[in-house]
Amino acid sequence: MLDMSRRAHWSFNIVTPPWRKDKEMPIAYMLGSSCVSTINNSIVYLVGGRMFIPNTTNLTYTSSTYVFNSNISQWTIPNITGFNSSFTRRDQMQAIINNNEKIFILGGIDFISVIRYNDINIFDTTTMSWLTLPQSSRSLQCSDYAAILLPNSLIIYIGGRLPNGSHINMNQIQIFDTKFFTWSTNTTSGSNVRSRAGHSAVLTQNGDIILYGGATMNSTGSLISVLSDIAVLNTDTWKWFIPDISGSNVPPPLAFHSAALYLNYMILAFGQTAISQTHTNNIYILNIHNYTWIATVDIPTTTTTTAETPTDETSDNQQNNNNILYIGIGIGVGGIVLTGILLTAGLLIYKNHDDESTESSEIDRISLYG
Repeated sequence: MLDMSRRAHWSFNIVTPPWRKDKEMPIAYMLGSSCVSTINNSIVYLVGGRMFIPNTTNLTYTSSTYVFNSNISQWTIPNITGFNSSFTRRDQMQAIINNNEKIFILGGIDFISVIRYNDINIFDTTTMSWLTLPQSSRSLQCSDYAAILLPNSLIIYIGGRLPNGSHINMNQIQIFDTKFFTWSTNTTSGSNVRSRAGHSAVLTQNGDIILYGGATMNSTGSLISVLSDIAVLNTDTWKWFIPDISGSNVPPPLAFHSAALYLNYMILAFGQTAISQTHTNNIYILNIHNYTWIATVDIPTTTTTTAETPTDETSDNQQNNNNILYIGIGIGVGGIVLTGILLTAGLLIYKNHDDESTESSEIDRISLYG
């Protein structure tokens, strides 16, 4: 957990980030996904991925979903009706949650048989029920993509890989309507953006999607190259553009990392830095107002820090209510099995307003889950 408490003067430096330990996970975890409740923002859901007995390389199939309640620091296994048993061994997909507390997961891969799935799975967390919708189009049989929920209830799927190992064209954006369960495709224009997998994406307050990094891969899934570029998709015009980037605190090429939008800053965390399976524990910060890589976020407590609230649906990288603000992001598929503590590569930021204290207390943390 990264403590971003705002005291007399609040700052956050990438060289000495203030890590804090929270409740240990019951399993070690990688290549899965996470999302945060939109009702009270104190519940984190882990969905899919490879789960291991802590401190070992032994897989465990006890459950494919876990729930963390940050109010009481407790992990539990939910009792789900109609659960799709294929999720026992499914990874390399991204979970998205909407304001109705439904989690949507597209595709993914069986990490034992290497079967690639062509379905949409919907986990209704209010009823603890599961629904699987098979899809006919092979273009939806994908993995290692980035997904973003727009305020109009549409999930945008960007990039990723197909069953034959080819990369999805970045100019063909698959869109899923979470209200009517229908698909559409948007063809983008503008700057040329290289196809990739294992990249991250965040949604800004003005509707832009900022993409970072990723990798090109061969048909067996081995990395060919790791990327370090930034591309921005305007969701009003559906045009890509490549911003001019400045700053000296530039991250290395990253794939299978995580990204979060916090105020006017995109925060990158962890990931694979080279085709030689080199990983990093570092974090990086991009000021999205001027596209500058910076080392420190320095904000006086008098600065207004409440992000603009979306009008309808809320992206899984920005959720808020009166008590706690979580910002959950990234495909979170980077990392290696080390321990059951903070193993996954998902990055979650939340703000806790303690209304019971005599003085208004605001605690911001970045937590590592899935």
